[in-house]
Amino acid sequence: MQTADVIIIGGGIVGSSIAYHLTELGIRNVLVIERETHQGKGSTGKSMGGVRAQFTTPVNIQMSLYSIPFYAAFDERLGHPAGYRPQGYLFVATRPAHLQYLEKNQQLQKSLGLKDVRMVAAADIVAMVPQLRSDDILGGSFCSTDGFVDPYSAMTGFIKRAAENGAIVWKSTEVTGILKEGGRVAGVTTTRGEVRAPAVVNAAGAWAAQIAAMAGMDLPVSPLRRMLIPTEPFDDVSHEIPMVIDMTNGFHFRPESRGFLLAWNDPQETPGYKFDFDPEFIEKVLTRAADRVPCFENLAVNPKRAWAGLYEMSPDHHGIIGEFPELPGFYAANGFSGHGVMHAPATGKIVADLIASGGTKVVSDVSLLSPARFKSGKLLHETALL
Repeated sequence: MQTADVIIIGGGIVGSSIAYHLTELGIRNVLVIERETHQGKGSTGKSMGGVRAQFTTPVNIQMSLYSIPFYAAFDERLGHPAGYRPQGYLFVATRPAHLQYLEKNQQLQKSLGLKDVRMVAAADIVAMVPQLRSDDILGGSFCSTDGFVDPYSAMTGFIKRAAENGAIVWKSTEVTGILKEGGRVAGVTTTRGEVRAPAVVNAAGAWAAQIAAMAGMDLPVSPLRRMLIPTEPFDDVSHEIPMVIDMTNGFHFRPESRGFLLAWNDPQETPGYKFDFDPEFIEKVLTRAADRVPCFENLAVNPKRAWAGLYEMSPDHHGIIGEFPELPGFYAANGFSGHGVMHAPATGKIVADLIASGGTKVVSDVSLLSPARFKSGKLLHETALL
């Protein structure tokens, strides 16, 4: 019979990071089960790749304070590129309430050790991105260590090192059941047979609720479509600018290759497994793009290059990380609500620490992320959503 010390269900960037961090702690008999023929075909390969520490809750900020330096040292540490580019995140405020919100957030961010965040005046914003329409800009917030990574490359780096350390990856393999014995998890059944293990991690992304249900657990994670539009090459705006977030309506964009990547979270989007890109979305985004960056009126977009991916949404927009109290040995690493890539290093470390020693130093109170919080009603509240 096949056995493992830890089974990880899902081989995307979160599952791969967990495998890496486990093997680095000396837990080498790790099995990663991926149902697709290739890893990263879920949310990982469709992510915008943004990384930021400009959050509003201590736990999210602390996860970023682990993850961003990790990405900065990724190439040297893992011998594989993560594509980290610290071009910053620039939040552009057009209302006094926006500025108050950013200032309040910065007090918390700085108190937790984020040194590179600062308020910027309207003139500073125009100097950074001269093409912005600035008649209504009051100021904003900028963090120079925020930026972007290549999610697929980072995932590859994690799993490659994990495999070198002894982890095994089963691709094209589906988990069909969760085994229990003596009131705790005992392994999984798969399309390749049964595997016994004292610890099983659910890292199945937008499909996490189905995996949890196999174990009789209720996991409030639902899929929500997010669409991204890459433009054709465009040189009228510098490709060294930061990620720009227009707080008026949530439109945001960043450089990508020789063009730009445009995004906007449509409030009319409803949950569901929707994988098709809606061509009507292009006009909605381009209207907002041209309003904030007038020269974007001339952007060329090929609808065939645009794509849709799934956020795995939790009720309070925070990750769900930790052991299910009702089923010892069964762990969640889910519900990141669009922050899975940026917090993958921290998630991997937290889960590995919990399995190895029952605690972690990545965040000051890991119980805040526990799956148990939904029954107790102790939900978190993150407002800096993208």
